[in-house]
Parts: sequence; structure tokens; C-alpha cells
Amino acid sequence: MKTKETYFFTAMFMVVVATGSCQKKQPVTGGTNTTPDPVVTAPVKTDVAMWLTQPDQSSLFQKQNIGLLFSSGTNSNPTITIDTTKTYQTIDGFGYTLTGGSATLINNLPAAQKDALLKELFATDSTKIGVSYLRISLGASDLSATTFTYDELPAGQTSDNALQYFSIDQEKTDLIPILKKIIAINPSIKILSCPWTSPTWMKTNNSFRGGSLSTTYYDAYARYFIKYIQAMKAEGIIIDAITPQNEPLNPNNTPSLVMQANEQTAFIKNYLGPQFKTAGITTKIISYDHNLDRTDYPLTVLADAAANPYVDGSAFHLYSGSITSMSAVHDAYPTKNVYFTEQWVGGPGNFAGDLSWHVNNLIIGATRNWSRNVLEWNLAADAGYGPHTVGGCTTCLGALTIGPATVTRNVSYYIVAHASKFVRPGSVRIDSNTPDNLSNVAFKTADGKKVLIVLNTSATLQNFNIKFNNKIVTASLGGGSVATFVW
Repeated sequence: MKTKETYFFTAMFMVVVATGSCQKKQPVTGGTNTTPDPVVTAPVKTDVAMWLTQPDQSSLFQKQNIGLLFSSGTNSNPTITIDTTKTYQTIDGFGYTLTGGSATLINNLPAAQKDALLKELFATDSTKIGVSYLRISLGASDLSATTFTYDELPAGQTSDNALQYFSIDQEKTDLIPILKKIIAINPSIKILSCPWTSPTWMKTNNSFRGGSLSTTYYDAYARYFIKYIQAMKAEGIIIDAITPQNEPLNPNNTPSLVMQANEQTAFIKNYLGPQFKTAGITTKIISYDHNLDRTDYPLTVLADAAANPYVDGSAFHLYSGSITSMSAVHDAYPTKNVYFTEQWVGGPGNFAGDLSWHVNNLIIGATRNWSRNVLEWNLAADAGYGPHTVGGCTTCLGALTIGPATVTRNVSYYIVAHASKFVRPGSVRIDSNTPDNLSNVAFKTADGKKVLIVLNTSATLQNFNIKFNNKIVTASLGGGSVATFVW
């Protein structure tokens, strides 16, 4: 990652809510549960549950105690119409990258606090947010404390074509124990694994930073992936998918490796794909894993008749380009999937601006452009944006800031929560129109519930209707606020 360019209901049922249900949450000290909803004397009858985050943080992913009732009435408000008969992609999940640094910080928490935090993140009941998809690094990322791969050599050795030095033991201190705890909470969680670099002896420059994969070691590198997937499986961790390289066009990160489109195509069709098939590996191969300004890269991979059958789809970041380009890739190869796998929040962050940009472009934008997932970078960092490598990201704001006994929830915690808690894996995106200033996306869950996520992109209060089955619910949303409606 990250020498990257930065980017830049107050809700009611016909009234502005100004009740105690909009209580600002504070950083948690010595505990990990979110601030509970304030006590109300009598729950209001409602057809639609609503969860709200406001840009001034006066309400942070809090369930609202207001009556949102369907009726057959009419009014002049703009209307979001939900159509369950028109469906799009199935959703795999929403979540974060569990970096090596994130795993270390979480694992170092006191046992009770650590367990409570993991339940809050990965369970779905009560105030839990139900994270359902994780990305991890295959070896070190730039948000690991040090650079490493699973097959670095002893002094005096220059290659290890037999991979006799291969070992994932370094992950048994923090990452694997945390993953095992997560899997115990959510056994069906999907895990995507991506390398930031190959072992250095496989590279043209023998360095953790930059360089390319030597053609001499394409075969060994394919076997490296297989050994990794098998080693993780032996630990009870199923790798659902891999990408051959994180940000293959970025040589400026530590670690990093440059892999051009023609190189990735050759690696997949001649080595990785065939070896996965021979070894009985069912882990998906997802190409590219970089910015949306270079859709020519995944299209090159998919256009190759020999590589195409091995590729499940393409993965994207949005440090440059347009989120709508995901649809162009999908439309060119509609049987192949598209995924959104990374976007950072630059610290110290701007809560209102980051909330609006990420919800609009990712939670709403990526899924409206066929993405099966949305992943924020990164799950956790300390107050100094560490751990990170020398040359890695120095200002990546985690969804959580973790201190010795404190956990603070930052903007991407709430960005993901608005989708992850309700849009469970197996949900399907359904049709909804987009009135002015009311960016939105709708889903139908496997158990038949409807979920609508709405962002008011204007600076002023917006009254609007939600129309379903020829009836409407009328609500209002303050400028820059986000709400999830469930019925």
C-alpha cells in the first residue's frame, strides 16, 4: 500500500428526532462493547427498523425508536422504489483486512476484552456487527511489524526450489490464533489471502521492495501458494480465494512486487491454475487487485482463453479511477465476478467526509456496480498508525484504534457495520432507483428481509418515501447522514 493519493436519519417519521436515542459514543476504556441504546419507556410500533449514523457523531450506528409504518397514502416527497423482482449479484460479505499488525494488537488485549471485541465484530446478535469477510496477507503486508515471507533463506543459500524452508510458523503467534477465534464465532466467514511479495529469492532484485517475479520461479511460486493453502487448512483455516499479487502495478510499497498483466496471465494459465487443478485446490483465483483506472489489466487476463477458465473474477481498489468501471468489467465478462478488496482512511481522518465518501462509493457504489463484497483497509492500528514496516503506510487509520487496554471505534467501523450486520452472505442485490441526493442500494436477504442503505449526499434535511409493494414509509434524513432500513 500506501503512497496513495487521498480522496476526498437525523431520521424521523415525519418529525426530526431529537431524543436520547442519538447519544454520542465515546472510546471504550477497559471494555469492548458498543454503547448500549438508551433506555426507552415504550418501544414505538414500527414496520421498518432503522439504524442511523450522523456526520456529527451524535448518533453512531444506533437503532432508532421511531414509528416507520407502511401506508397507502401519497405525498410529493421523492420516492425510493424497491423492486424485488429485479435482481443482481449475490453478496459474499463485508469486512476488513486483518493485517498482521491488527492481529497483534487484538491478540495483545486482555483475554476477556479480546473475546468480547471479537464477538462484537463477528457475531450478529444484539449490538454485534457481523463482519462476514476478511482479507489477510500471504506473508507480510506493509501493516506488519516487519517484512517476511514464508520461505526466506538462511545465510549462504540463494534458492529453495523444493521449498524445504517453507513455514507459516511466524503466523502462529498472532494471526492464526485470532483467525481461529473468529472462525469459532463465524465458521462460514470468507477469507481472501493476498501476497505483497513473493519470497525475495524468487525476485529479479532479491529485495522485499519492488522487482518482479523471475520466470525461473513461476513453478515454485505456484507450489508456494499450494503449500500455504494446505498449511492454513491444517490449522482449520480455509482460504476461500487468493489474488496472485496485491497492487501489482505499485513498486513503491514495502513489501511489493510488480507483476504486469501479461506476466500474471502467464503465471495463472501455465502454473497457478493447472497446479491448483492437479492438487485439488478449490480456492478461487481472483486477478488484478489494484486500482480502477487500469481495467485493461484484468480484461487482459480474462481475454486469454487459457487463463480465463482458472479465474473466478477480478478485484479492485479505488485510489484512482471510477467505481462505475467495475460494471464495465462485469459487462465484458458477465460470468466472472468482481470484488472490492481495499480502501484506506487516511489518519487522522475527517469523520463526516470519510463516512459520506466511503458509503457512497463503496458500500453503495461498489455493490451497485456488481461487487460481491466490500472490504475496508485495515481492521486495527495503534494510536501512532502502527505497526507498519519501514516504508509502509504511516497514516492508515484502522477501523479500531487499540491501546494497551482501550478500543476506539473509528469511521470505517460504522461504514462497514451499516451493511455487514444486515446484508448477510447469500443476500442478493435488488433494484432501487436513486432520487436526487438520496444515494442508496437495496438487498433481499436469504430469509426474505429487505435491507435498504441510504446516504443523504446533500447538506440539508431530506424527506423521502420508501415504496414497497405499492405502499410507502415516509422518513427524513439529515445532511450527510447514513441509515439502514430493514423490514
